[in-house]
Amino acid sequence: QLQLVESGGGVVQSGGSLRLSCTASGFTLDYYTIAWFRQAPGKEREGVSCISSSIGSTYYADSVKGRFTISRDNAKNTVDLQMNDLKPEDTAVYYCAAALNYCSGSGHQSDFSSWGQGTQVTVSP
Repeated sequence: QLQLVESGGGVVQSGGSLRLSCTASGFTLDYYTIAWFRQAPGKEREGVSCISSSIGSTYYADSVKGRFTISRDNAKNTVDLQMNDLKPEDTAVYYCAAALNYCSGSGHQSDFSSWGQGTQVTVSP
């Protein structure tokens, strides 16, 4: 089974930036559709952004459009999430997940079979 590892989380002030990376050992991520999800305390996990395999189409939740950018770095075998203009409401544990199907919007949990352990993002006011 594909094992994913997230990195890049941390604590940042409102308006700051972070770059999250998702990588896998022994697998080429370019063959998979990859999505970033997040889960804040007391809230359901939500799809933030998704990038399809092969065709490379990208999708974003309305709450992050214009601020977050998902991209592939095939040389490093990562899928990155650049997060700019961060807000306190972006505070959550961020997960990357992999699927064989193309993206359905910014991501639906049931479409993804492989998940990372998550990385904490905290945005202070």
